Amino acid sequence: MASTTGKKDGIWETLKTVFWALVIAGLFRTLFFQPFWIPSGSMKETLLIGDFLFVNKMAYGYSRWSCPFGACPIPGRIFGSEPERGDIVVFRHPVSGADFIKRVIGLPGDTVQMQNGRLVLNGEELPQTPEGTFVETFARQGPVGQFPRCANAPVGEGGDCEKQRLRETLPSGRSYIVLDIAESFADTTPVFTVPEGHFFFIGDNRDNSQDSRAPQSVGGVGMVPFENLIGRANRVVFSSAGRSMLFFWTWRSDRFFQRLE
Repeated sequence: MASTTGKKDGIWETLKTVFWALVIAGLFRTLFFQPFWIPSGSMKETLLIGDFLFVNKMAYGYSRWSCPFGACPIPGRIFGSEPERGDIVVFRHPVSGADFIKRVIGLPGDTVQMQNGRLVLNGEELPQTPEGTFVETFARQGPVGQFPRCANAPVGEGGDCEKQRLRETLPSGRSYIVLDIAESFADTTPVFTVPEGHFFFIGDNRDNSQDSRAPQSVGGVGMVPFENLIGRANRVVFSSAGRSMLFFWTWRSDRFFQRLE
């Protein structure tokens, strides 16, 4: 009898330990850092498919989207501070509910336009300086197994897939690399005015990014409400070029703990 009681006590203690571990993990994920895998190439070369990072959820305060499934009973945003232009941000798509990661380009009140592939911010064209060529292998990437787009297409599988690298500089002096593949419909846009309480996002891989340049009605992102921002990405923690993180021979050790521009 004593042995049975001891087993029941042991099971109960195990269940309590698991319960509190899940509570602590949930609080950590909700309040501090959220893990995020990069599923697409829209932020190349800054972020590659298979990069793994933790998003700083303290950076912009908290909203309902700080909790999984939007379960936080928070109206608007609390302890909020706006992102800076150039920040890399994970946000919840206003319509689809999917998590996206892009770069903040337009703040409330800004005007944003693309003209012939050049970004025009508040009427001033941002300077771009050529910085060589981004080269990757033309092969299936990540769990989805998509091939990258190449400026030198057509490219045979296993060949070098090239894109032009350009360093773009914001008025603050902050700069980062963007990629150019070819002329596209998003290279020239109307002038967008960012409404109060919203932000304008663009991917660094300019010709392969679903972002604020297209409205939500046609599958784009449109203007993103402040409430939908989840957190800021500062550093890649881990990176794998394969279909699974368990394929250790595909790990990109040179990207471990790499700081993001």
